[in-house]
Amino acid sequence: MVVDDHPMWRDAVARDLAAAGYDVVATAGDGPQAVRRARAAAPDVLVLDLNLPGLPGVEVCRELVAADPALRVLVLSASGEHADVLEAVKSGATGYLVKSASTEELVAAVRSTAAGDPVFTPGLAGLVLGEYRRLAAEPARPARDTPDAPRLTDRETEVLRLVAKGLSYKQIAERLVISHRTVQNHVQNTLGKLQLHNRVELVRYAIERGLDGA
Repeated sequence: MVVDDHPMWRDAVARDLAAAGYDVVATAGDGPQAVRRARAAAPDVLVLDLNLPGLPGVEVCRELVAADPALRVLVLSASGEHADVLEAVKSGATGYLVKSASTEELVAAVRSTAAGDPVFTPGLAGLVLGEYRRLAAEPARPARDTPDAPRLTDRETEVLRLVAKGLSYKQIAERLVISHRTVQNHVQNTLGKLQLHNRVELVRYAIERGLDGA
């Protein structure tokens, strides 16, 4: 699904994705419309602009990902400002691409996002990792360390450790000699057990507990 308030740009992106073999199930031109249509169409990937009338893109992302943690969101924005990137990631976006990206880069980014792998315009990945670590320096919420906290299986913990190290799902699958789908299932199970909503919260959880170490 493609969301952008500029009709010509929105249609061009939808055409490029359709030409690449993707099924564009819906488009939207403002925030409230995006939320309604995404709930009805249930896309696997949402290509989302941030500057939307009615409801900002970050709020659209936050609301939809909270309702469906399996939804992947690729922000496609004219802004490369660090504050916008970090706000998008905190709201649950899997990736962030600026609109100067080529059609090939966009198609590749959608493919990676659909697989659950984070993708960022060059130069932004380090910024996001730095933000993960800054968040991890904040005090952990005690509720997650209670004796009643959910127990993860050894494999879920192993996958969580590799996610925290920044490995993509494909890289994790290769390292553990399991399928990409199995990695996704482990991540989804872990999110459910820990009552987390997205990869950002998952990485923060892992770093808080030192799981990103050697």
